Amino acid sequence: MPIDAAKALAAEPRTGEISWNSKDVQLYHLGIGAGVPATDPDELRYTLESRLHVLPSFATVAGSGAPGVISGLSLPGIDVDLTRVLHGGQSLTVHRPLPANGTATVTHRVGGLYDKGTAAVLVLRTDVADPDGPLWTNDARIFLRGEGGWGGDRGPSARPEPPAGPPARTVERPVREDQALLYRLSGDWNPLHADPEFAEAAGFERPVLHGLCTYGITLKAVVDTLLGGDVTRVRSYDTRFAGVVYPGETLRIRLWPGEGAARIAVSAAGRDDAPVLTDTIVRHS
Repeated sequence: MPIDAAKALAAEPRTGEISWNSKDVQLYHLGIGAGVPATDPDELRYTLESRLHVLPSFATVAGSGAPGVISGLSLPGIDVDLTRVLHGGQSLTVHRPLPANGTATVTHRVGGLYDKGTAAVLVLRTDVADPDGPLWTNDARIFLRGEGGWGGDRGPSARPEPPAGPPARTVERPVREDQALLYRLSGDWNPLHADPEFAEAAGFERPVLHGLCTYGITLKAVVDTLLGGDVTRVRSYDTRFAGVVYPGETLRIRLWPGEGAARIAVSAAGRDDAPVLTDTIVRHS
């Protein structure tokens, strides 16, 4: 069996150093659609170095420090076919506002490995800290098709109740045809998002947008729409990737604000509102 659960769970954490600068932040922001209109003061805080604010979801690519799909599959005990791998969900906890320039220590480990029968779910945990203390914690949930069935723990199954009533706000965000090509320059080189032949082999009609790109687009919409553009108010952000987005589509983002937290649902507007992100919660001050 390609997965050795005992070996993966017993593996020592990997620790290293990462660094990033304002250019990395600007590139990430452009990769999630910031900068339109280019001279809008609300957009310049994402694109102009003299007034740069760092969207917390930048943590998923900072210094290429968060283990993406490809790097996570190089961990001990994990040896699977990349065409059978999907990013299933993402959780981010922000301990302090992210600086535009930084150097930090990053620690990767397997946070969980669950047997879903026909598939396995691998949880990759990343903790990042600088000399002043913890900065953020990322959990990436990776869905490995065809890799279950070894009799392991099925893992948590509880899901939040769907938001009640109609959304308070609905916004739409167009995705550029070249959005995935631009976003991948921030460090996620999975060919699923660029190579038509690879995408077809993985069961898709054409390359798909990175789930974490949709994740960033959505958080920016929440910050801009509900939090007055204040990125420092975000405390945590959790989602489940429920479906794919194709470059060139439009995202429909429904928002249910609440006390200290916002519920969000994201769909593909041009495909009968096919779900894209579900079980999505942004907690904030």
